[in-house]
Amino acid sequence: MKLYSILIVRKDGDHAKILASQFDLSSYGFFQRSSVQEFINFSATTIAERTAPGQRQSVESENNIAHVYAHPQGISGLIVSDKDYPSRVAFSLLNKILDEFTVKFAPSVWQSADSIEYPELAEYLHKYQDPQQADTIMKVQQELDETKAVLHKTIDSLLQRGEKLDSLVDRSESLSKQSKMFYKTAKKTNSCCVVM
Repeated sequence: MKLYSILIVRKDGDHAKILASQFDLSSYGFFQRSSVQEFINFSATTIAERTAPGQRQSVESENNIAHVYAHPQGISGLIVSDKDYPSRVAFSLLNKILDEFTVKFAPSVWQSADSIEYPELAEYLHKYQDPQQADTIMKVQQELDETKAVLHKTIDSLLQRGEKLDSLVDRSESLSKQSKMFYKTAKKTNSCCVVM
């Protein structure tokens, strides 16, 4: 699971403009990074232009997926990740980023700006690389899965012990029957002879 970029885009009529962006393209080769960044920027503006305000959508492209949320105020947030990254975490991150962005910057600031310094994107990009650590619901889900695995293991071992106990009970009953038969046979054998 890998996040490649987070972008905030302003939509002006039919055109979109990137206000702030952050990239982590370390998984690409050095000479590929600029091309990949250009492709992400182009895709982000195209997707933002085609997304209606208030709408969320995910757009797949080869091994990547772009999650977009168009805020009703006219800005959009985009996250580009690999296909394994959970969409629920991506959309919750977009909600958080856009809410904080609209609180921090008034519409008059971002509607007229060409670009805005928003260093929090770098922190979010780093923090959300591991969605299970950053997202509380996924963290709880992971803990539940671990607990469930431990419980399954414990129940299996209890069942195996129960089978062993059943086997021991059967053996002890068999031994008890054999000892009674031995006692009866020995009594019969001893009753026919008189010892003087």
